[in-house]
Amino acid sequence: MAKEITSKKVDYSQWYNDLVLKGGLADYSSVRGCMVIKPYGYGIWEKMRDALDAKFKETGHVNAYFPLFIPKSFLSKEAAHVEGFAKECAVVTHYRLMNDPNGGGVIVDPDAKLEEELIVRPTSETIIWNSYKNWIQSYRDLPLLINQWANVVRWEMRTRLFLRTAEFLWQEGHTAHSTSQEAIEETERMLDVYANFAEEFMALPVIRGKKTANERFAGALETYCIEAMMQDGQALQAGTSHFLGQNFAKAFDVQFLNKEGKLEYVWATSWGVSTRLIGALIMAHSDDDGLILPPKLAPLQVVIVPIFKGEEQLNLIFEKMKPIMDSLKKSGITVKFDSDDQKRPGFKFAEYEMTGVPIRLAIGSRDIENGTIEVARRDTKEKSSQALETIDQHVIELLEEIQKNMYQKALLFRDQHIRNANTWEEFLKMIEQPGFIDAHWDGTPETEEKIKELTKATIRCIPLNNPQENGACIYSGKPSKERVIFARAY
Repeated sequence: MAKEITSKKVDYSQWYNDLVLKGGLADYSSVRGCMVIKPYGYGIWEKMRDALDAKFKETGHVNAYFPLFIPKSFLSKEAAHVEGFAKECAVVTHYRLMNDPNGGGVIVDPDAKLEEELIVRPTSETIIWNSYKNWIQSYRDLPLLINQWANVVRWEMRTRLFLRTAEFLWQEGHTAHSTSQEAIEETERMLDVYANFAEEFMALPVIRGKKTANERFAGALETYCIEAMMQDGQALQAGTSHFLGQNFAKAFDVQFLNKEGKLEYVWATSWGVSTRLIGALIMAHSDDDGLILPPKLAPLQVVIVPIFKGEEQLNLIFEKMKPIMDSLKKSGITVKFDSDDQKRPGFKFAEYEMTGVPIRLAIGSRDIENGTIEVARRDTKEKSSQALETIDQHVIELLEEIQKNMYQKALLFRDQHIRNANTWEEFLKMIEQPGFIDAHWDGTPETEEKIKELTKATIRCIPLNNPQENGACIYSGKPSKERVIFARAY
């Protein structure tokens, strides 16, 4: 199977596509720009969703659902917002089809034109804040902490499975607060939730930071982000959290009576992550033999491959392994006993390596006689012989070790590929190498745009708690008080 995968050193983009398709995560759709998420890929998303949802609820948020369609007039109410999304919107103009009287199949009924066009949501701030106007009257109604799990549509012309598609799945949190400080604290809190999830579940180290004014979410006063490094050294924005100020409250006239009985506009945040996290998971960890999935997000964590001849040996192995499987399942571990007699063990080994199952156990009748079992871990490909009587506890401990090892490996790789540039000449050399560049910037959008134009590198973030350090901008030479992170990005 590995021969079917393009080496990432030869063609990283094709390597990624091969893993998505051959790993059974997704497939192309007949709808241009859209994808089909297959059961195995959706299983990863379910694990992500469940872990994040638990974290949201721990911080006081509740789930709701809002319409897929947004009246066009709503998008006109917040100028920066409509400017940011106008070129990506899908528009519904009619509500009925009819048979072509000329025999040409189904056509749009010209008499079924909508009085006002509907936008398929690219994000939901406008439709949600229109509802919040009716839900918020007093300070007693605040804070309002709501999240929704949904799909959105952004009409992308150049797509890549999981990373950039016309339709994708995500969650979007939308909160309302009585003070600016409370809203900023919420924005920072949710950034920490995302960062902790990335590191704890995805085994993915991230840099917490703020976006520059050029890179902010349309309609936000501040955009916070987590940035991750992929194995080709490019950056991937893994999550964003936005402080919206009072922009949407004013656009939709959402006011509340404060404790003094005076009307004030509420303060807002929004924050979200999407199925592009699955793309990040693949690119941060996998190799030329297939997927490598962190145990906490792997749909299947342990597979048992019996080595047998005939049904009698198979039954013997199954009966020996059943109590072990029951023990693992009680510990919350997903385990499969592969009894398929149409595939040879070697084929199964390659198949589970391709799909990134963290631990593979192989056992035959001779192993049972010896009281041992072969254990293979996906992250390092190490194999060992373990005592059968303690294998369940060994597997539990090994899954934890694999999770930690994957994080440490990714962290070491990232830290080895962050370089300091102090001159434009150094910057130009470094940007052609994999990794991030830590460099001074004069703070102007003009310089930022010029660097992007010349090198295709963007400022990924201004790291939080950035040490103040006087220096000179690597491009303009003007004074700078702090370094920022530059990289080419997905």
